[in-house]
Amino acid sequence: MPLRSRIDRAIHSAIADAQSPPAPPRLASALEYAVTPGGARIRPTILLSVAMACGDANPVLADRAAAALEIMHCASLVHDDMPCFDDADVRRGKPSVHKAYSEPLALLTGDSLIILAFETIAQDGGRDPSQALELVLTLARRTGMPFGICAGQGWESESKVDLSAYHLAKTGALFMAATEMGAIAGGQEAEPWTELGARIGEAFQVADDLRDALMDEASLGKPAGQDDLHGRPNAVTEFGVEGATQRLRDILAGAIASIPSCPGEAALAGMVKATADRIIPEPARHHGRPPVPGE
Repeated sequence: MPLRSRIDRAIHSAIADAQSPPAPPRLASALEYAVTPGGARIRPTILLSVAMACGDANPVLADRAAAALEIMHCASLVHDDMPCFDDADVRRGKPSVHKAYSEPLALLTGDSLIILAFETIAQDGGRDPSQALELVLTLARRTGMPFGICAGQGWESESKVDLSAYHLAKTGALFMAATEMGAIAGGQEAEPWTELGARIGEAFQVADDLRDALMDEASLGKPAGQDDLHGRPNAVTEFGVEGATQRLRDILAGAIASIPSCPGEAALAGMVKATADRIIPEPARHHGRPPVPGE
């Protein structure tokens, strides 16, 4: 089964469980609204790709872990868009949850999705309790303080910001969760896979900084120019477009080099290369080097 089908089926199953009667209808509707359309589903795709590279020893639990990770990511987007943070009216080309359902329901939607993420893994804990517990702990560490996405959001309230620490927590945390949880679900140790997740996460953050600076709302499916508007630290401000683009390429090269030895190492490297090709924004693609024919 294609990875996207595995991911979407697992997410749909989890959301359907949360919508079971006597769930309040509007909140139940908001849960599904928040996770669809799915975008690239890149974090769960990385998780399942790592699990498969490690042997895919427990595909049912791997699917649940992938769904949990994407649900947590969607929860963070719901909260990020709220007026107290980004105050964004649009997400993935449609009204953000607080615009479509109200601020109170958006807050409850994000909270409910966070809880659902952990429940989705725990429901399969009977198959291998120790493996499920390790997945829950990994997701918790990469979500909360001091290493998770909550810490990343917290950096935006500081007067002096460590850009690397900020990027590692805000964006890198869930990518580290993806590679670590994929390894756990594949029956391997998580620690050797942390660097790969950190590098992919940093690459995505730099790419997002470039997109925010160079592209418009119609292309992004969300408001553009938010870094400058909110005075956030970002790679373009620190390095310029050319410097940020070169940094992105260097990070991606390091990501491929960091893949641990495993049965599916070559296929996983191919996935990272394909991801790299996709995330470099077109306006930045030719900065710092001559154009490559066919790009």
